Amino acid sequence: MGYRWHTGSLAWILHRLSGVALTFYIVLHIWVIHHIGQGPEAFNAVMAKVQTPFFKILEIGLLGTVLYHSFNGFRILLFDLGIGIKQQKQIFWGAVVVGMLFLGYGGLSIIVHLIR
Repeated sequence: MGYRWHTGSLAWILHRLSGVALTFYIVLHIWVIHHIGQGPEAFNAVMAKVQTPFFKILEIGLLGTVLYHSFNGFRILLFDLGIGIKQQKQIFWGAVVVGMLFLGYGGLSIIVHLIR
């Protein structure tokens, strides 16, 4: 008999993956900020790279990652406090829907800014 996937399994895996992705982002962010010490030319060169449309699209992914990790972390906190234990699946999908609404608004704002 194989492993049965549950909503909790999906939430757990996505939480770990989003945490790893955020760790990579922090390293990239530190690398960009490091260039301030290299002088204005070096910093401006790096900033020119991260202002491209490709990186703007990645910002939408970053927003989605932060939103998922935040809302799922809050969901886990509720369970640690003994709140909503029997409604874990509903709370997970509710957090996903709320996160998607925020992502839609934020992603649209990034795209509008990119087009202008």
